[in-house]
Amino acid sequence: MDKDLIKKLFKEHQNNPKYPSPNKVRIWIDQLMAILFPGACEIDFQSEAEIVTFFDKLKIDFSKLLLCDTIKDEKAKNNLIDFFFSELPKIKDMLDKDVEGIYQGDPAAKSYAEITRSYPGFYAIASHRIAHVLYGLNVSLLPRMISELSKSKTGIDIHPGAKIGEYFCIDHGTGVVIGETSIIGNHVKLYQGVTLGALSIAKQDATKKRHPTIEDNVVIYAGATILGGKTTVGKNSVIGGNVWITKSVPAESKLYYKAENQNY
Repeated sequence: MDKDLIKKLFKEHQNNPKYPSPNKVRIWIDQLMAILFPGACEIDFQSEAEIVTFFDKLKIDFSKLLLCDTIKDEKAKNNLIDFFFSELPKIKDMLDKDVEGIYQGDPAAKSYAEITRSYPGFYAIASHRIAHVLYGLNVSLLPRMISELSKSKTGIDIHPGAKIGEYFCIDHGTGVVIGETSIIGNHVKLYQGVTLGALSIAKQDATKKRHPTIEDNVVIYAGATILGGKTTVGKNSVIGGNVWITKSVPAESKLYYKAENQNY
């Protein structure tokens, strides 16, 4: 082997932070979801004390996942861990509402357990709710790892920075993309292949709002693309499949794609 390459690689490995294992992150997320939703859990808890013990283990494992974080002070890191776990009642409440939104939005759903156990849309939303809290705490890397692991499992790409309201429903889900600065209101339903993306901008404008705002009670059908930080879809609107939108849409709108050539 080339000696210069070996030296270069060794130096890079020595200087590289200790990033958490993707597999350990996946296990932690799945265990957290399992404790929050019995329908996704294979553990038969016999007492409340066993649940407390399980949460204590999750805290320890979470601390290990923060090894690469920029927070070096042990007290500050413990405060961050305690704050995150204090937010779990809010996360659980939001996810319960998401389950209800999916149940009401999908005629094929037979039970809440079916949704929490098998729906990729719910898994992606649950992963996002967790990652979003960590993103808000300025935890480095871990929120993005959670979102990317969720994408690899579900085909749904939600950046942890996206702000998403209550009763959110993703139906089918494959190919959905929700960008970092997207804002989504309550009772919004997205179908597969929907993109809430950005128009091409310079790297120095990365901190600006680049992705659209979707107001309350909006339905966006399969393959629709909505782009731009100044683009807003008004409340109670319906966006049809394969529509391309780069300008704001008033409330109560119904937009559908119409092919120019209908000679077929």
